[in-house]
Amino acid sequence: MATASALRVAIAGGSIGGLTAAVLLRDLGADVHVFERSATELQGRGAGIVVHELSVRYLVENRIADIDALSVASHRHIHVDVSGATIHDDPIAYRYTSWNTLYRNLLRSLGPDRYHFGRAVTGFHDTGREVVAATAGGGEIACDLLICADGAASTGRAILQPHVQPSYAGYVGWRGTVPENVLSPSACSALEDTLLYHWTGSSHILAYMIPGTDGEVRAGHRLVNFVWYRNVTEMELPDLMTDISGVEHSLSQPPGLVREPHLHELRLAAQSLPPVLAELVLAAPEPFIQKIVDVEVDSMAFGRLCLLGDAAFTARPHTAAGTAKAAADAWALAEKLRTHGDVSAALTDWESMQLRVGRQLVARARELGERSQFRAGWRADDPYQRFGLMAPGDSRITPGG
Repeated sequence: MATASALRVAIAGGSIGGLTAAVLLRDLGADVHVFERSATELQGRGAGIVVHELSVRYLVENRIADIDALSVASHRHIHVDVSGATIHDDPIAYRYTSWNTLYRNLLRSLGPDRYHFGRAVTGFHDTGREVVAATAGGGEIACDLLICADGAASTGRAILQPHVQPSYAGYVGWRGTVPENVLSPSACSALEDTLLYHWTGSSHILAYMIPGTDGEVRAGHRLVNFVWYRNVTEMELPDLMTDISGVEHSLSQPPGLVREPHLHELRLAAQSLPPVLAELVLAAPEPFIQKIVDVEVDSMAFGRLCLLGDAAFTARPHTAAGTAKAAADAWALAEKLRTHGDVSAALTDWESMQLRVGRQLVARARELGERSQFRAGWRADDPYQRFGLMAPGDSRITPGG
């Protein structure tokens, strides 16, 4: 039986969850290799991430980067009405980063020799002694543990849990980023140190500052990130998700590919938003679309294989904890492998806890989405709506935290 320090580990998917698992298991002494389908470095399209302690724990604990260099802070949570007047204002202690900032730091921590571009894991089988995984191009990898961290459209999940399919929530998230230096002084002032929300009764939009494209966190060099959730029927969805080349995207439509009629409609609708948020949406050069879905598996562990992060549970973004969930899976897995001498036993022990975490997160995110988009149940002062992984509000990062 292989101990953690002698394990051969293959990870399918080189995003945040896969990279976090890779660096943690590498540090335990395992021979870890990440196999990523993309032929080039991944790009998070500049999208913002609410920082949870677990999301940046590896980088901070290993002094790769401190929290101030990774993120932008806010201390006010403000809801505004359609005129832009404040209707609720309470103190918070959130921090925000960009997907690109986390990815680049983790990739640099792992090193290029362990990260293989253009080599998607396309299939696998467990021989009883090891897992043999096939990769695009015809190569095979033998390993003691295969971690499928290949996202919401996971190939691993399709093989291991073929009955589980993403379930459309009935709305999409329009996302975008805008350099703060192209916004008006009044808009920049309104967004400084602030998480800004507006809810219409059947839609909501939020905005906050994140690091710039180069990771810069100084004022004047940052981006403003927004997400605007808008209801779209099943009948309307295929047309919306079909890009300028006629390709229909299953989960997200990247920047630069959204068709002009849909961009035009978005910009017309934005004119009814509060002034600061309208300015922000109208200034976004290439808004893109995220289809909001729920994914919930029955199992995460399968002998010497496991599903991690969005491959197992994809929660609607309203808890702002998807990245934290992937990191939590990775940290818990590393701990179980450290203390168990047998991979299957470690995965079984790990699974029992992470299934509970995933189910709880999906359920809370679903409830928040239903309240905001369909049930007119959103309340600006409701603590249940605070960001968090294990509980509402646990994404709070106090000074020095």
